[in-house]
Amino acid sequence: MRDPGLNEAIHAVGGVTELARRVGISQPSVSNWDKIPADRVLAVEAATGVPRMRLRPDLYGENRMAVEVDEIDSARAQEYALLSSLLVRAPGADLLAGLTRLRGDASPLGMAHIALAEAAAKTSVELVEREYFDLFIGIGRGEILPYASYYLTGFLHERPLARLRDDLIPLGIERVAGNYEPEDHAATLCEIMSAIVGGRFPVEAGTDQQLFERHMAPWIRRFFTDIENSERADFYRQVGALGRVFVEIETEAFALAG
Repeated sequence: MRDPGLNEAIHAVGGVTELARRVGISQPSVSNWDKIPADRVLAVEAATGVPRMRLRPDLYGENRMAVEVDEIDSARAQEYALLSSLLVRAPGADLLAGLTRLRGDASPLGMAHIALAEAAAKTSVELVEREYFDLFIGIGRGEILPYASYYLTGFLHERPLARLRDDLIPLGIERVAGNYEPEDHAATLCEIMSAIVGGRFPVEAGTDQQLFERHMAPWIRRFFTDIENSERADFYRQVGALGRVFVEIETEAFALAG
């Protein structure tokens, strides 16, 4: 029997096939779910507009959220989740509308939020889908390949991916059946970091720093800078700027932590 949250997600988009398409996995994989996997909740939320608290109340309900999470870590988890949602696929109408309500302050991160909100207000689902296709998919391949292996070696499915998989096994994190996207995709790494920082994975203190420094710091700032500087980027230029600023903040914070 399907979990109520999964049923609501399916109903929101009009069926299992459409949900699978929006999340970017095979239809049989979604058909085999009895509830939404923990590492797919944020993607399903972005794809359907159904809040995570209703999709998986056992993970995001009031009782679960009562677990102590530092205010700064909560904000970091939300930032990683936002980047993951924007990198895994082009935002739909609900997410674009939500982005227009982003607020900021005079800090670099706050200004990046304001710029992203303005970009979301000026674009459309059709335009941003085309932009996403040109940047990350393309005919044959996109302009920018969002994988650690490619940035670090020039090829896909190389040693950086193998090292990441080795480090994820002790954390109990593995690829969902039917998902053929390598785990070193920038969206996947941001989703994992969001779950770790937000306290949804029971890991040792410092795991977020270890994962970031081993598998993100060597390349992901360059990745976001490439998006920011791409001539094909309009809306995604602001996504790149937000990612770059946030990664710089994370890098500095981890350096101070030692």
